[in-house]
Amino acid sequence: MPHIVITGGTGFIGRSLANHLTAAGYQCTLIGRNKPRDLGGHTFAAWDGRTVGDWSKSLEEATAIVNLAGRSVDCIKSPDNVDQILRSRVESTATIGAALRRVKTPPPVWVQMSTAHIYGDSPDVTCDESSPFGYGLAPYVGQKWEEAFHAALPERMRGVIIRTSFVLGKNGGALGSLLRITRLGLGGTVGNGKQGMSWIHEYDMNAILQRGIEEESMSGAYIASAPHPVNNKVFMKALRKSAGIPVGLPAPEMMVRFGAHNIFRTDPELALYGRYVVPERLLREGFSFKFPDLEEALRDLV
Repeated sequence: MPHIVITGGTGFIGRSLANHLTAAGYQCTLIGRNKPRDLGGHTFAAWDGRTVGDWSKSLEEATAIVNLAGRSVDCIKSPDNVDQILRSRVESTATIGAALRRVKTPPPVWVQMSTAHIYGDSPDVTCDESSPFGYGLAPYVGQKWEEAFHAALPERMRGVIIRTSFVLGKNGGALGSLLRITRLGLGGTVGNGKQGMSWIHEYDMNAILQRGIEEESMSGAYIASAPHPVNNKVFMKALRKSAGIPVGLPAPEMMVRFGAHNIFRTDPELALYGRYVVPERLLREGFSFKFPDLEEALRDLV
């Protein structure tokens, strides 16, 4: 049975991907800091994200490695948290590279998570893979993450970078929190509502990652986002419709900044800023999205 190693695999995207790949006939090993109570039939190996240990044995003769490791950005951007966000990505990527060089028969392909936030935040620009990177913390982290990947990728191993947008899923991510807020009547426009919401259904996200594993012509960086990004006002209206909630109170910027910091203990800019990206390379290379439109995606999930 073909074997996929997923580092950072115990999170929302990792578990979703492992279930998707298992249904497609793969065996998956999840590499993480803490063992989940329910592995769902997958195997598990522990790591600290910084050192090569026994977990690296799972790389021997594996079909592919998929690296999703990185501290969540859903937090207050204190100096400590910012340091962990950067180090967790760069150090884990370098550690995987060191482990691959010790394996006698390493996997032929490494699929590496990155972020569409690398293009920055702009309400009036739509970016594709050829667009320049943005300015700020998130673009800086994204660039350092990808630089670490290029430095760690062994020679003659195919490397695929997936610049991920906002993943919509049933069992994790931010959609559940947005739904709870919406059902409380607070699902109105956030801030001025013009910020971009580049999103992707978890099924398509998993299909893109699987394509990166299987399609030998895939190499380099790809944006993983549905082809039709929307602004926040349109997104929240579609979410209310899918949840059967006719009205949602808007959230002015001052309220968002206060609530994010003092109640949700997270960064208000995650809600107040956004970006428009399109998956130009995937479309050009013939990838077909199962959920290209927002309302259809939300109808399936909600």
